[in-house]
Amino acid sequence: MTLRSLLVCGMLALAACKSGSGSAAPDLGAAPADPTLSAGRTDSIWQKGIKDFRKGSYNSASGLFQRVLLEFNPGDPRIPEAHFYLGESYFGSGSELQAVREFRKVSDDFPSNPLAPDALYRAGDAYAVLWHKPQLDPTYGKSAIATYTELLNRYPDSPAAAKARGQLKELANKFAYKEWETAKYYLRNKMYDSAILYMRALVATYPNTPSAQLALEQLVTSYRNLGYVEDAREMCGALRQYHPDTKNLDGLCPAGG
Repeated sequence: MTLRSLLVCGMLALAACKSGSGSAAPDLGAAPADPTLSAGRTDSIWQKGIKDFRKGSYNSASGLFQRVLLEFNPGDPRIPEAHFYLGESYFGSGSELQAVREFRKVSDDFPSNPLAPDALYRAGDAYAVLWHKPQLDPTYGKSAIATYTELLNRYPDSPAAAKARGQLKELANKFAYKEWETAKYYLRNKMYDSAILYMRALVATYPNTPSAQLALEQLVTSYRNLGYVEDAREMCGALRQYHPDTKNLDGLCPAGG
């Protein structure tokens, strides 16, 4: 066989090989299966999430709410409710910071939704739980105050705002107690100037708290011991104004004293 004949045979064999491999290729025109859930299946998972949440199965519920949030069409009215439920599920399972993020999505992304005030309130609650002892770093306590205050400013007439006022009072008591404990430390160590500074700051910032009453009583006594008559009289005026029911007030602050 001549060289030319060999080349022709080789080209024909190559063409046949390509043709054979093409016939075995997969049908690229076939559509892949749709990975999204049907509307009915999404509704079923939504209902199951609510059921698990109400049973206290928070970990299961949070997984279900995450799934439906991926499946809901944009504009689905259940989206803010799903974020709220997801926040509550995280809160119930002890994941407070994740709860805050979900609650903030409701209040920030859907400010006109009826759930927005409650979401802000629950975000404040989550921060407050994280600051469960006054001795701890007060960062979360300050975040709770800021969140409750934001609620009062944005939704002042809401039932959630009424509850937030009570929470702000409790937080004020905790912050005042923290300051009072610091002042007592300085008193025990006879560092009277520092103690007086802390007590005066406490009284100025949290005048209606039980700790402020104790600080005022101590300030009256300390100023009297130091011979600061006018300062003692000033503290007696504050004690009568903010804590008129103080035990033995007339003995501690006699008329004109």
